[in-house]
Amino acid sequence: MDLEQLVGEAREREPEPLAPRERAVAGTAAAALLVATAAMSQILPPDRHADPAIVAVLTVLLAVACRVEFEIGRAHAVPAQLILVPMFFLAPLSIVPVLVAVGFLLGELPEFVKRETHSDRWLFCLSDAWFIVGPVLVLGLLADQQPNTGDIPVYILAALAQATGSFLQQSGTHAVIHRESPRATAMHVLWAERIDTMLTPLAYLVAAAAYNNPALILAVAPLLYLLYVFSKERSERYAAALELHQTYRGTVMVLSDVVEADDNYTASHCRSVVELAVATAEELGLDHREIQELETAALLHDVGKIAIPKEILNKPAKLTDEEFELMKSHTIEGQALLDRVGGRLARVGEIVRSCHERWDGRGYPDGLRGEEIPLAARIVFCCDAYSAMTTDRPYRAAIDPDSALAELRANSGSQFEPRVVEAVCTIVLRDQVSEQQPYADAVRAVLASNAPVAAAGRFEAA
Repeated sequence: MDLEQLVGEAREREPEPLAPRERAVAGTAAAALLVATAAMSQILPPDRHADPAIVAVLTVLLAVACRVEFEIGRAHAVPAQLILVPMFFLAPLSIVPVLVAVGFLLGELPEFVKRETHSDRWLFCLSDAWFIVGPVLVLGLLADQQPNTGDIPVYILAALAQATGSFLQQSGTHAVIHRESPRATAMHVLWAERIDTMLTPLAYLVAAAAYNNPALILAVAPLLYLLYVFSKERSERYAAALELHQTYRGTVMVLSDVVEADDNYTASHCRSVVELAVATAEELGLDHREIQELETAALLHDVGKIAIPKEILNKPAKLTDEEFELMKSHTIEGQALLDRVGGRLARVGEIVRSCHERWDGRGYPDGLRGEEIPLAARIVFCCDAYSAMTTDRPYRAAIDPDSALAELRANSGSQFEPRVVEAVCTIVLRDQVSEQQPYADAVRAVLASNAPVAAAGRFEAA
């Protein structure tokens, strides 16, 4: 899905309580973290004697860093690395995972109080701290308690352990709760880890300076403020993008309703084309963004027919040459209508314009040939023809699916792209498209972004 759409889903999910599966997974991970912390106190060398005031300041600064959120899809990245690294050297190492969890909890507290985040989600503040266990073990077992350049290889190993822990934590959570593939999660984790990588050298310099003069840890405050300003600007851009996307989706639904009100056949025909076109696109291996545009184009490919007189649309006989020329203008009218909306629908309008171009160049309105025709338009054209042949029209009865497929194959390489024809035939023969499915509701659900929502966890840019 688009990054903006994932961000929108995460924002909608925050005020909702945890589902039973989410609560079980987060609760188990939180309890396991406490057990792991207790075990580390026995494994690691004796802890340094830390000043409780310094530990408290570090925890509060971590909470402040967690307020600087960069939204990445369904999750957030935060510049907590600026505080975590000094915490490794200024706080008792064995309790750092618990301090991180407390920092996360304090960082989320304003959202809990304002009910912008459901109180159930405090469990994620504990479970999300698992990524810190790896670097704590590496540093506790292999590095000196005082920062020094001789331990740089160990610090690099600790950073790798942190990145690995973050990936395992997030991919495991999303795989168990939402059946999301590790590959999809990895893209977001890697984005967050880039922030970690850039901040880590600076964080170790701060730790080295603050080891003998803890007050120097406050030097990160101006940088945190600067990052906060950037994160707010990013958040506002997402809000504007989400509002614009919602406007586009609303426009599509309104246009769909206009088509349905104007011509019942055209409306049901468009829905049939959408269903078959999406299945064909998946068969051809198109990516999500291409399928999203294709779906909208298939739904609106006949929207220009609202400019065609009804007596021509519903004529129970063959059209005259003049009437057919007027009918052919519906692709241009459709593009003009969508161009006035602009943005993504303007790109969809380009597909709508080309939905009657033939593979051999004898189509309309521009006489495009072969690869000159947008792939989405080639798919819609073929699916449109199949749907038209298998539904009753005012001037002829429908033909059976086998005859329609034979007609597609007979015109493969001339009217239709051969690859698309084979994909359509494969889909129909597999019976993957159900004629009984209430696709109008399904289309509206997709356009309204009612897709399944994943947990709004946090990818920590520590």
